[in-house]
Amino acid sequence: MVKILTDTLKTIEHYKNTGPYYNELLDVLEEILILREEYRRNMKSDIFHVDDGLVEKKIAGGLPLIDFSTRNFDLTEAKAYFLRLLEIAGTRAPGETDEMAQKIKDGTIDFGEMIYGYFCGAPGDDSPVASEDEHLDILEMFMEESLRPALEEIAEKYAGVIARSGWSEGYCPICGREPKIGKIRKGERRFLFCNQCGFEWSFTRIKCPFCGNEEQTTLAYFAIEGEERYRVDVCNVCRRYIKMVDVSSGEETNLDVEDIATLHLDMLANEEGYD
Repeated sequence: MVKILTDTLKTIEHYKNTGPYYNELLDVLEEILILREEYRRNMKSDIFHVDDGLVEKKIAGGLPLIDFSTRNFDLTEAKAYFLRLLEIAGTRAPGETDEMAQKIKDGTIDFGEMIYGYFCGAPGDDSPVASEDEHLDILEMFMEESLRPALEEIAEKYAGVIARSGWSEGYCPICGREPKIGKIRKGERRFLFCNQCGFEWSFTRIKCPFCGNEEQTTLAYFAIEGEERYRVDVCNVCRRYIKMVDVSSGEETNLDVEDIATLHLDMLANEEGYD
C-alpha cells in the first residue's frame, strides 16, 4: 500500500506541474490519500458487516452487499475520520468548517443522519449539505471519504467472489453507487470504477451502465485532440455519460486522481446536455 500511495502522490505532482487547472482539488486529494492510509492502518473495528451466507444470493439478485437504508452501522470511527477531514478544509479556509465540526461534536448535527440522508439519496432541506454553499462539493467529498476506508476493506475481501460471479450491473456490487469514470484495457475490456469504495468491475463494452441501452446507433463517445488517452462515453437515450481512461499500454493508474484531472471533460459533457 505504501508503494501504491507513493506512486499516486508522484502522479498528482505530475498533473499539478503539467496542467495546473485543478491544483487546489489535487492538493486536497493528496492530503486525503495520506490521511486515508493512516486511518486504514489504525481502524479498530469494522463499520460494515456482510453475511457470508447471503453474498452469492445478493450478487445473483443484482443487490449490492451493503444496504445503507438499514441504518444499523456503527459510524463512530467514520465520524472521527470526517472531523479529521474537516481539518483539511480548515487549513485553507479557517473558520469555514469550524462551526460544522463543533455542531457534530456537541450533537447539534447528527452525523449518522447526515450520512444516511446523503447515501440514501434524500437529504432533507435542512441538511448541512443541502445548500448552495461554495464548499458543498468538498463536504460531499468528505462524507463519501469518511466511509471509503471501511468500504475498501469489504471490496478487497469480496473481490474474488464478485469477479467469479460475472456481475453485469452498471452500479457497484459493493455499495450500489453509480460510476463516474472507468478504464479500457487493451482496446477491448471496459472496467467501471466506484469512487465511493474504490472497487473496479468488468462491464460490457457496448452498453450504457445507467439505462442498459445496447443500441449502437444511440451510443457514442467523444475525445479531445491531443488527449486521446481519455474519452467520454455517452448515451443518447438517457443522456448520461461516463469518462474512460485507456490503459492499454499497461501502466497503473489511480482513477481517483484521473477523475479530478479530467474535470474539463465533465464540463464538456454537461455543455453538450449530458448528465
